[in-house]
Amino acid sequence: MRVILITILFLVSCFTTVAQEPTSPLAEKRVSLTERAIALDGSGAPALEATLKTTALNGAEDSPVTNIRMVVRNSGTVAYAFVSGLVTFYDGSGVRCGEGLFKADALSVDESFETDTPGIRIRCSPSTWRIVANNLLPRVPMNGMNSAGANLGRTNLNLVISVDGEEHPIQLDKPMVVKLGDTQRTIILREAP
Repeated sequence: MRVILITILFLVSCFTTVAQEPTSPLAEKRVSLTERAIALDGSGAPALEATLKTTALNGAEDSPVTNIRMVVRNSGTVAYAFVSGLVTFYDGSGVRCGEGLFKADALSVDESFETDTPGIRIRCSPSTWRIVANNLLPRVPMNGMNSAGANLGRTNLNLVISVDGEEHPIQLDKPMVVKLGDTQRTIILREAP
């Protein structure tokens, strides 16, 4: 009876594990160094595409490539306030041999920027690469209000912060004191310049 129960539990856990796997994996594809690498957004649509400007990528364990240049373009339909991601290089057998980060502020639709990847160390002669978008922070419009009218509409905002289920009202430029553990903290919410 125990053997049957253990077998049933094992089979149920296998089915549960399989059910957790996505049916259509949202994975960025590896491409050759001369092709455009495409990063996807959270819904699986292309958001960024990148091309390499650095052509000499012959690294080794004792002398890695520590700087590359690439051009990243917003190929999506959303303008971003901040973009960051990861570029990864693979050798001929598909083993990861280098990765670095990239970022940009304020990227409009169909706009490009040239960047490097600080901290990269490519320890091989890569044959493929890919990019992954880590952060795609969309630019939020102010609903057609100009900057002069923005302050008029903000006086009527009802803001509330919830700390462990305890709600505290918030007013712009007015201090709020919240007790966190044994200490009291003063929080002031201000409009960014």
